[in-house]
Amino acid sequence: MNIILFTKNSKKPACYNVSRRQVIALLGLLFVLIPTLVLYAGYQFGRLSAQNQLLPDDWQQEMQRQRDAIAQASKKAHETMDAMAVRLGQLQAQTIRLNALGQRLADIAKLDKGEFDFSNPPAQGGPVSETVPSQEIVIPDFMQSLERLAAQLDDREQQLRVMESFYMDSSLQDEIVPSGRPIKSGWISSYFGMRTDPFTGLQERHEGIDFAGKLGSDVIAVASGVVTWAADRYGYGKMIEINHGNGYVTRYGHNQKLLVKVGDTVKKGERVALMGSTGRSTGPHVHFEVHYKGRVIDPAKFVYAAR
Repeated sequence: MNIILFTKNSKKPACYNVSRRQVIALLGLLFVLIPTLVLYAGYQFGRLSAQNQLLPDDWQQEMQRQRDAIAQASKKAHETMDAMAVRLGQLQAQTIRLNALGQRLADIAKLDKGEFDFSNPPAQGGPVSETVPSQEIVIPDFMQSLERLAAQLDDREQQLRVMESFYMDSSLQDEIVPSGRPIKSGWISSYFGMRTDPFTGLQERHEGIDFAGKLGSDVIAVASGVVTWAADRYGYGKMIEINHGNGYVTRYGHNQKLLVKVGDTVKKGERVALMGSTGRSTGPHVHFEVHYKGRVIDPAKFVYAAR
């Protein structure tokens, strides 16, 4: 193959003789070189673009550390707030229990409700200190204050429960141990022990105290308990028997009318019968007996204990 070249400076054209093999080699070189150059240029362009968009490695690491620190601080803050919310709820519940317990104690002890009002916060006050400046409470100090308050509430609750137990025991004892007179008005006509029997004139043991009074007047329970007898009984006439627990039983004899029945629960001071003269009796009165663990005892100390 002949290649003829014309130039401005040369009057004669230049003629080159190129073989077919050379032409093929030249074309093959062009087909390989051009794509390679294109790929290389694209690679360099992409690398330069990436360098322009990405931060250096040390900057990236610092940014990641900052992100981790923020995430850790946020997590700790949420955990602290959750713990504070739970602790506050526990303290509120404990305060409600203490208020209820304190109110119950005030009622049991019959304290002045104006002085011990558990529905309102305690009265406090005082001027602001001019020598010691006020300080803000930071979260760790606040949590410590909550824990101290919780410990104080636990201690107060234990003390109040001991007091409640004491007052409840005292109140229960007052309710179930016989005390006072089985009548509202009247007088003692016969004491416990040996006496002259009004029917035979012989010396006989009298196992109770007789309280004389007006026919049909009230007969009252001297302690709380359960009625175990409410019917006629030989010698007693119409009789009431009450079991008070702890071994105490009281009997009320010669009644005109019974106001309770077996199985009834009665309170101290409640009417159980009307005074009469049924059974072995010479006139309107109440034969009052006290039994302790199956043995009859002198009711006098219980009658005078309420005075």
